[in-house]
Amino acid sequence: MQFQTPQFIEVEDKIFGPLTFKQFLYLVGGGGVSFVAYQTLPFFFALLVIVPIMSLAFSLSFVKINERPFINILEAAFNYGVKGKLYIWKKETQNTQRHASSITPVEQSSNMKVPTLSQSKLRDMAWGLDVHTHIN
Repeated sequence: MQFQTPQFIEVEDKIFGPLTFKQFLYLVGGGGVSFVAYQTLPFFFALLVIVPIMSLAFSLSFVKINERPFINILEAAFNYGVKGKLYIWKKETQNTQRHASSITPVEQSSNMKVPTLSQSKLRDMAWGLDVHTHIN
């Protein structure tokens, strides 16, 4: 028995003319909120509410950034603003300041940090990536 493999599963179906279901909902929702604002507020204040709401509705419906829907960009921006950020950089200060000409080659080699190899490189990499050990 042969089965057909679904193709073009990333493309949403056009349900309402040239619009997908999500696009239709965004536009109808923005239009509904705009209509309520127009009916309840004076014209000038309603215009101040309608313009941003309809621009957001059109952006959610039609704008894509890097082939990703605008709603994904808004979600990422919201998460970036709300979630905590972790900064782990610590500046190392040198206590002694000496001229480069006064340092002998033996002292230069002792001042250089040489990476060491341990028994398990994977364990060292996991330790370096483990963020929880860096938080005090």
